[in-house]
Amino acid sequence: MSSPGLVDIASLSLEGLTAFVTGLGEKGFRAKQIYKWLHQRGAISFDEMTDLSKELRTRLSTAAKIVHVTKDLEQRSIDGTIKYRFKTADGKLIESVYMPSPERKTLCVSTQVGCAMGCRFCATATLGLMRNLTPSEIVSQVHAVNRSVRTEEKLDKTLRPLTNLVFMGMGEPLHNFENLKAALQILQSEDGPNFSHRHITVSTVGLVNMIERFGAETDVKLAISLNASNDEVRNEIMPINKRFKIADLMEACRKFPLKQGRRITFEYVLMNGVNDTDDDAHRLAKLLEGVPAKVNLIQYNENPGLGYQTTVDNRAERFRDLLDRAGVAAFIRANRGRDIAAACGQLANTENDRTFTPLGKRGAKPPGATPEGGEPASPDP
Repeated sequence: MSSPGLVDIASLSLEGLTAFVTGLGEKGFRAKQIYKWLHQRGAISFDEMTDLSKELRTRLSTAAKIVHVTKDLEQRSIDGTIKYRFKTADGKLIESVYMPSPERKTLCVSTQVGCAMGCRFCATATLGLMRNLTPSEIVSQVHAVNRSVRTEEKLDKTLRPLTNLVFMGMGEPLHNFENLKAALQILQSEDGPNFSHRHITVSTVGLVNMIERFGAETDVKLAISLNASNDEVRNEIMPINKRFKIADLMEACRKFPLKQGRRITFEYVLMNGVNDTDDDAHRLAKLLEGVPAKVNLIQYNENPGLGYQTTVDNRAERFRDLLDRAGVAAFIRANRGRDIAAACGQLANTENDRTFTPLGKRGAKPPGATPEGGEPASPDP
């Protein structure tokens, strides 16, 4: 492991890196060269930076380090989803999920080791929060999967095959806001991966005190993990609701700055007998009045020992139909990666030692199901 006194240059903005490089007595333009090696090519060592002099590379190695995650495990689903388990420099484990489709190549990214939010139905919550990920650790998940996809899919000339990012992996992104924001700036930078704001979505359980700041300081899309139509149920399944009630959350959503044509995505995990009744659908539609919204309905991915069961297909379709009649755009999201515990709510650093019933085995996919899993339906125009 590198000395803790070394500067983590992979977490720096281009401006920060320029200040660091000039502080070493080098010309400022060297910073852009280094930045492109880090965030376009995904370099993990100074030796890879072949257009820098050997002397400069040696100087960098004595003053800086390139913090990155390394692949610890790779699991493949029958539906094409790939779950990567990464190890940090201090031995912590996180997971990222790659979901390819003909239209896009999406990566679900983690922002924390574990999670502090304690949602009762989520496997990640059973880990608790170990620590926040640094900007470099967040970004390096993207770089690592880009490298893997380039190699496997023989895309040698494509530095960034990934097209979409969803921050819906392990952790609550807005609970690690400063590092998330720094990572987003790198991921959106022209001299880095250059992802469009239209192709990045950040999901939150509803940290009302951070949503306004998120809207003011970033320009990416917002998703709300709602999962209940009243406070009584949400208090039970999502403890954060005891601090931020649904009314407060919806008010924050109404004030959220949206670019023209955009909507907020509301994720609603359907659990049998918990939040999937007709009354729930009617209440949900009422909650969303006045909010530019679309709803992703997710049939619960069962986690052994947590005590919740998934909603059956015909009930999910009934729920979607009731929202549709009320004028709410709603989609049943086709879950992906269930057989490798890579679906929504299943990331818990376990190997493939749990048995899940693939969605298709429980009956035909309901009408209105989206072709994508692990992300909101296709980006808004």
